[in-house]
Amino acid sequence: MIKFVLMSRVLEDLKYTKQHEWLKIDHHVAIIGITDFAQHSLGDIVYLELKDSGTSVKAGDSIGTIESVKAAEDIYSPVSGIIIEKNESILQSPELINKDPYENWLVKIKDFNESDLQHLMNSNEYQKYLESLEQG
Repeated sequence: MIKFVLMSRVLEDLKYTKQHEWLKIDHHVAIIGITDFAQHSLGDIVYLELKDSGTSVKAGDSIGTIESVKAAEDIYSPVSGIIIEKNESILQSPELINKDPYENWLVKIKDFNESDLQHLMNSNEYQKYLESLEQG
């Protein structure tokens, strides 16, 4: 686990969850993906399944499943809202997440609950959280 923490990139302009999802707000739309730490931990990603556009989700709900050669994990929504788009290119080529998890987002959510953002970590808090896992 230590090498994943040391190798993991954390971008400053994003919000983060303890389940290793990231969130970026762009014109009142929440863009969601998994972190660099998550993709390193999973290893080679081979399959991705995401909820359809139009699906209402609550913060903490599963929005899909990601599978690697090592494991299968649920992906959780950091906010409540309505999925308006899933990244079709990533569904066709899930290995792109391993190349750059911050460029290769998973879903976009509109009408999200702004108060959900209070429960997310900024980049400094997330980096400290990763360091605590390293010691854990």
